[in-house]
Amino acid sequence: MLDELHIDLIQMMENAGRNLADLAQRRYAPAHVVVLAGPGGNGGGGLVAARHLANRGVRVCVVLATDDPHLAPATLRQLDILRRMNVPILAEPPDHLADVVIDALLGYSLRGTPRGRAASLIAWANAGSAPVLSLDTPSGLDVTTGEAADPCVGADATLTLALPKVGLLGSAQVGRLYLADISVPPLVYGLLGLEVGHPFATQPVIELDDLGQPR
Repeated sequence: MLDELHIDLIQMMENAGRNLADLAQRRYAPAHVVVLAGPGGNGGGGLVAARHLANRGVRVCVVLATDDPHLAPATLRQLDILRRMNVPILAEPPDHLADVVIDALLGYSLRGTPRGRAASLIAWANAGSAPVLSLDTPSGLDVTTGEAADPCVGADATLTLALPKVGLLGSAQVGRLYLADISVPPLVYGLLGLEVGHPFATQPVIELDDLGQPR
């Protein structure tokens, strides 16, 4: 997508975050949302969702898993936008109860067990009573094997992107599984030897069953 079709990461991130905000509103109708954001593309998608939710009048705050110098460039750009919008960026998770926590800490590139700040935020999310909506995968879950690290987010729902990863299917950590369009053209799947049809022909977010098929 990047090299051959010139569909930029920032475009895919925007699609992911907007769809995440849409699902958060549709499923939870929240008045207050806490977004936990990691340093990579997953965190950037969470920050995009924070912007869209704030624009719609939802009270949003963001907690980062790392300092600015460790953020990927596209993620740092999203953070800069939120700061200019005066969306609260907190050093620690708030004490007051949120209606939903968005988990955008760790994506499919996870290697090993979550550590440090990310592990602490996963533990905080699991200890609370608010439902957790994860982006792409619950943080701490191996999307290839389905093995859950310690710690691993136990999500109420997960919005995965483009196609479902095999490790998500049937995992207790995933909760209800949704699939979002990030504008991957059929040509890309064809080059990978995949025939997926047009799963988003009628809507950009669909719910999947435990076998990865539309409900």
